[in-house]
Amino acid sequence: MKILKYFTNNTFCESKATDYYEVYNPSTGELIAKSPKMTLDEVRTVIGNASEAYKGWRNVPVLKRVQILYKVRELLIEHMDELTELCAREHGKCYDEAMGDILKAKEGTELACSLPVLMQGDSLMDASSGYDTVTYREPLGVFAGMAPFNFPAMIPMGWMAPMCIACGNTIVLKLAGATPLTSLRICELYREAGLPDGVLNVITCDRNVNKELLINPEIKGVSFVGSTSVGKYVYKTAAEAGKRVQALCEAKNHALVLEDAAIDRTAAGIVNAAYGCAGERCMALPVVVVQESIADELVAKIKDIASKLKVGPAYDKSSKLGPVYSAQHRQSVIDWINKGIAEGAELVLDGRNITVGGYENGFYLGPTILDKVTPEMTVGTFEIFGPVLCVKRVKTFEEGLELMNANPFANGSVIYTQSGYYAREFAKNTHGGMVGINVGIPVPVGMFPFCGHKDSFFGDLHTLGKDGFRFYTETKSVTTHWFDEHEKKSTKVSTWDGTI
Repeated sequence: MKILKYFTNNTFCESKATDYYEVYNPSTGELIAKSPKMTLDEVRTVIGNASEAYKGWRNVPVLKRVQILYKVRELLIEHMDELTELCAREHGKCYDEAMGDILKAKEGTELACSLPVLMQGDSLMDASSGYDTVTYREPLGVFAGMAPFNFPAMIPMGWMAPMCIACGNTIVLKLAGATPLTSLRICELYREAGLPDGVLNVITCDRNVNKELLINPEIKGVSFVGSTSVGKYVYKTAAEAGKRVQALCEAKNHALVLEDAAIDRTAAGIVNAAYGCAGERCMALPVVVVQESIADELVAKIKDIASKLKVGPAYDKSSKLGPVYSAQHRQSVIDWINKGIAEGAELVLDGRNITVGGYENGFYLGPTILDKVTPEMTVGTFEIFGPVLCVKRVKTFEEGLELMNANPFANGSVIYTQSGYYAREFAKNTHGGMVGINVGIPVPVGMFPFCGHKDSFFGDLHTLGKDGFRFYTETKSVTTHWFDEHEKKSTKVSTWDGTI
């Protein structure tokens, strides 16, 4: 068992912490590491390091900044297998899903490498007669990134660090104490790529110390991914302290399945979206709203496909459903299943008591289906974050859309249909920020923003896409006027100098 360190000024430092988070291998239940709940003084020192580094880093030309990220991309590819194994080991997601986590970190890095184009401003000669105006995008300073447990690479090292750094800022990343290993290893790759001291800093700390990231005057912005309750607190606290904030929060994504859907492919897509990553992703598909005329057939097909998924250890490439990340979370999901049954849902497929031979201490759950879930049941309304699919039955498209839009969360929203008319009506009227038409997990590629709505997001600028670089920069407008020989001698100046 390893005692982990924090990363600042390109050095791994031993914390003076007396309390630690436990890092498990979910496939075996084995305790493999502990990450420190750092002291307040240590976190303040790290912020100071990032602030000092910003003074030089902001003046490095963007072309040179992204050249370092090009090297990081090469190193991510070179170490792909190692990072995939590490991600699977600390989190529990299956091998292919863990590789996807690393590939998404690479994708975010590639997007950041396009900053020389994205950061170009605008200009207009003779915006007013004899006055020229140019706009620039400039960095702000030190940012804080607060990452969740479920994507150890993609979110901190794909969504947050690359874009922030490429824009000329420095960053303090607060990792989830339960899954820090992959990002800590990627820190070594950034160091190898030549990133200067203090530009990338990685910490682990508890909630009380974490507040320093929200109120410290050296921090100019906060990017958060996690629960809605904490996200609201982060948004309120940091915004009150004068910081810009993007808080990506919970979801309860729904898919509407119409009676004209390609039912075999639809069932396969639903199983993939509902049970991939053991349901531990905010773009999972935990609810299906299906027209009654095909509901029995669809549920039977989903059950047949799901019941054949091989549950096993994450790093076994034949496993199709790995464990959830902790014993406590496993029990939480079981409690939700029990609650759904108590509320009156019909248990079609039960994954509560599954065991995996040779891995009896792992945190496994099998795929679960709860049918005939009604609007008043909490199991179909709130995020479970596990391999549990709820089925709601409706008579019409309109009833289904109304039911979906009544949910307080609006990350993703999906329709399965062959009708162009209903697909268009759905895309236009759904509350979901990311819409899938016959796409079970409608996460767009990185050049588009990850754009949740309602209680799934708090802030103005989303992560990734053009929103991403706008969040990490601010606009400066420069208006220039040069005097001719006549004007040099004039003392008359308009109140609206250069604007009309």
